[in-house]
Amino acid sequence: MQREQLGSRLGFILLSAGCAIGCGNVWKFPWMTGQNGGGGFVLIYVIFLIVLGLPVMVMELSVGRASQASPIKSFPTLQKAGQKWNFYGVLAFVGNICLMAFYTVVAGWIVYYFYKFLTGSSANLGFGPMISTPGINVGFLAIVVVLGFLVLSFRLQGGLERVTKYMMVLLLILMVVLAVNSITLPGAKEGLTFYLKPDFSAITGKTIVAAMNQAFFTLSLGIGSMAIFGSYIGKERSLLGESINIIILDTFVAIVAGLIIFPACFTYNLEVGAGPSLLFDTMATVFNNMQNGRLWGTIFFLFMVFAAFSTVLAVFENILAMVREKTGWSRRKGCIVCGIVLFLLGLTTALGYSTFSGFVPFAEGSAWLDLWDFIVSYNMLPLGALCYSLFCCNRFGWGWNDFILEANAGKGLKVQPWMKPIFRFVIPVVVIFLYIYGLVTFSWN
Repeated sequence: MQREQLGSRLGFILLSAGCAIGCGNVWKFPWMTGQNGGGGFVLIYVIFLIVLGLPVMVMELSVGRASQASPIKSFPTLQKAGQKWNFYGVLAFVGNICLMAFYTVVAGWIVYYFYKFLTGSSANLGFGPMISTPGINVGFLAIVVVLGFLVLSFRLQGGLERVTKYMMVLLLILMVVLAVNSITLPGAKEGLTFYLKPDFSAITGKTIVAAMNQAFFTLSLGIGSMAIFGSYIGKERSLLGESINIIILDTFVAIVAGLIIFPACFTYNLEVGAGPSLLFDTMATVFNNMQNGRLWGTIFFLFMVFAAFSTVLAVFENILAMVREKTGWSRRKGCIVCGIVLFLLGLTTALGYSTFSGFVPFAEGSAWLDLWDFIVSYNMLPLGALCYSLFCCNRFGWGWNDFILEANAGKGLKVQPWMKPIFRFVIPVVVIFLYIYGLVTFSWN
């Protein structure tokens, strides 16, 4: 099966950034910030993006480009004789599947809110009533899965690359417009102070663990979501510079999402620590109580649809590529089979607050979404990042010299020798320590 290629460097950057940019930036990042004290969490999150996120992204892209394979075959392709890194392919495949088991449902919620504002029927919107209504959850889950795999049923350049380019450009424009509107609200000063001024007394061990997990989550690192796009590009550009471009776009969207939400929350006296419902309940309240709220609400949730679908399409492509490499199926047959399986798996989350509400995995009030998020955010992403560091930087894996040859091929910024201790030692030590600490301090009941 001949490897498909992206048509341009811009397509690669926007597509890779699209994978990183999504619900992690504009749904999860604001409520994680709200629950972890505001500015202090944001500061630590940005530090982790630079110290951990950037090196791991360079490694992921390098492994993908060197192997010219999906994550399920990338490590076995590059490993030396006698090595046994095949397990990573299974971890990556399971991680992508688990991510879509709840991410598709969240994307469905966003499409539903967009539909309600577009049709002018947002007056009685509520997060609680929505998640407890099986028909809404199942119906909009189906819309997300069908639309996603419909786009992917076309060839890479004609489908995924073309659609993501337009979505990403529109997303960035809409975000800037909404942020400008938000910072003119009466409560903007208080909101921006909470969001951007670190309160070091509010920083705890749990805050640090949450910031690390969020950095990996927002960049889609650790489960090969970036590696797949590395396998679709040539060697014209070195990968450190490309990774920086992707992370700048991703961070811009996350930070601007907070600029949109927190001034609005303080203006209308809404709870910043509301959790997963923050985006939905608070923003619906804001738009329903402001002039031209229907228009602003429609624009806001339209941009959220773009953000959600950019990641859905990218991870769907990752799953599809892995399945096709193992089976040899055509793109359209793979889309049909993967779509059915992911829809059935997504039903656990879609019905987790209604039909399956009896399943309480952790503390009271937790549901299937919390279990899937725990598997991905607390386990698959940090462990996957650890695998990339060990594989790329040591003789018992691909090795530092081979990794550097790939990462630095082409024009642009290069990985420098002084960075080796960060890639080889800092990442494993920090990830292992915070991973264990996170499990020990997790609220199991």
